[in-house]
Amino acid sequence: MKSNLISPFKPKSVKDYKPQDLIIYTLRAGFKKKGKDLLIIVFDKAVPVADAYSQTSMPSAPIIWDKKNNNSFCKVLIVNSGNANAHTGTRGINQIEKYTKVASKIFQCKKSEILVSSTGVIGEELDSAKIIKKLNCMSKNSLKSVKDAAKAIMTTDTFSKVEVVKFRYKSKQIIIYGFAKGSGMIAPNMGTMLAYIFIEAPLKKKDLKKMLMKHIDSTFNSISVDGDTSTSDSIMLFSTGLKNPKITMNNNLLNRISAKVNDIMLSLSKQIISDGEGISKLIEVTVSNANNKTQASNVAFSIAESTLVKTAIAGEDANWGRVVMAIGKADKHVDQDKIIIKFGNSVVAKKGAKYQKIDLRKLNHYMKNKIVKINVNLGIGKYTKRVWSSDLTHRYININADYRS
Repeated sequence: MKSNLISPFKPKSVKDYKPQDLIIYTLRAGFKKKGKDLLIIVFDKAVPVADAYSQTSMPSAPIIWDKKNNNSFCKVLIVNSGNANAHTGTRGINQIEKYTKVASKIFQCKKSEILVSSTGVIGEELDSAKIIKKLNCMSKNSLKSVKDAAKAIMTTDTFSKVEVVKFRYKSKQIIIYGFAKGSGMIAPNMGTMLAYIFIEAPLKKKDLKKMLMKHIDSTFNSISVDGDTSTSDSIMLFSTGLKNPKITMNNNLLNRISAKVNDIMLSLSKQIISDGEGISKLIEVTVSNANNKTQASNVAFSIAESTLVKTAIAGEDANWGRVVMAIGKADKHVDQDKIIIKFGNSVVAKKGAKYQKIDLRKLNHYMKNKIVKINVNLGIGKYTKRVWSSDLTHRYININADYRS
């Protein structure tokens, strides 16, 4: 079934890159019915890393283990797909202990220099033996690229998510790249499903953390497929560049790198939402002139996550009444007489009522677009929030009804 549910936003080509200062292994461990499902990345030496995890009260074993053990440096990253190792109790933690113990010996590093992630079915115990078996028989002949890494961590994704940015600074080339996975159970409350970004320049831990926290709300925290925050959401930002010619870090360069990191985070988050389960249309919601950031965000997500709005968009119906409903349930301090609602450039509601000059022919034509923009001006403040979501189709139900079968 999955092969027949390709996102209409699947890119014609995916960017790729083979890093020089780390080794990528992708293997088949047997967590999924077919295909690669194990990713192992080994750095030349332990590198600084900043991370953010799901704020769920039901975190997966990898999140619990990472927070307890990692010291903000990473020598080895191990990610499996097909099994989330979530809600597995102490047994889930023990399985991680088993395979990280083997990994620390093979790669001659401390346990605190290993990071792990898992994604897939919740509640099923992970068999560490599958990972250990692959750790013990890896071959450098199987070295892979960033695109290969992205493929190995896919679950219901229909395409791999990769972004690569290159720029020059004082005759030196700096490359920043990243990959992610995500298609369903998307409503980040920190970062995203799984995302890993690498900067080929020598940054300190504090600089990485500052960049991550600066850009996370406007990127990964601004997308939603179904309003469900995963147990496994993790994003990691690494500084590599060990083989890069000496680069002197300064505020100007840090700002340029930060801007490029934002570009990558935004690209990856948009790729995730563009691969939302069963998607036929991408929805962009912009709420402007709100009283504060919280109001702007609450109203934007209320519209973007409304099943009634999402199904209307899927049916190419500019049912602005559902947008009114979503605004009203999100915040009691709005003034409906000041609100202006637009679909694209077409005003549909103004001054507390239907806009009398609606051009229905133009509006109906607009609703056939693959990207539908809903703009809401609350008219009471100066704050703006933009979020992205997917529509809700029969295919979404098909994917999730059959997820475990």
